[in-house]
Formats: sequence, C-alpha cells, structure tokens
Amino acid sequence: MTQSHGSQYKKKPTGGTKRAWRGKRAYEAGSEPTETTLGPAKKRWVETRGGGLKVRLAAADSAVVTDKASGKSSKSKLLRVIRNPANVDYQRRGVITKGAIVETELGQARVTSRPGQDGVINAILLEKTQK
Repeated sequence: MTQSHGSQYKKKPTGGTKRAWRGKRAYEAGSEPTETTLGPAKKRWVETRGGGLKVRLAAADSAVVTDKASGKSSKSKLLRVIRNPANVDYQRRGVITKGAIVETELGQARVTSRPGQDGVINAILLEKTQK
C-alpha cells in the first residue's frame, strides 16, 4: 500500500488539525521499508520514478564479504545477525540494514550496502575476528 510523505497533515501550533487544501500528489507517494531478514533469497523489483528499477531484498542467505587486508572479496553464507545499531527492535528480529554486524562463515562482518535499496548484501570483514 502506498504511504504518503507529504506535509499537509501536520498540526497547527495550537494543536488543532489543518484542513487539507489539496489532494495527494504522486511525488509524495512512498512505500513501507523493506526489512531484510535471514532466509532463502527473495527479491522484489520496484519501478522507480523515471522508469528505472530498484531491487528490494526481502530475505538473504549469503553476502559478498571483502577482506580489507588482502583486498579479496568472496561470497559467504550468513549465519546470524549479531548487532544492529540502527534499531534495537531490528536486532531482536534479525533485520539486516547498513551498519549491521553479521556473522558469516569467514567471521564477523559489517554490512556496507543497503539491502532494501540495492538488492545485495556487501560487507567488510572485521579484523579482530578473522579466521
């Protein structure tokens, strides 16, 4: 369902509600956030303004992990979400966002991509947990 990101439904300084002076516009339309979780890979394609495509990653079971020391990248299986500083609730539910710390087969890694926008999980291996 479409979500409105317009400012016409804010309140007056007195606390009363403003009366809508026009209808909603197409450019104010948005959508619910895609909360990527662990599981079999599931992608969704969304048409953007201008006719482009955006890939939303609903669930993922692997990530492209880069080792900064060697400069090599490899696909690795995701095991669990350790920490998500974006939201405590996301951490409890295991939602993967940019900045989340995940455990992979290669060790702990920090997510550098935006899975709900990019359609892929890229991560950098944390140095203290390298195997």
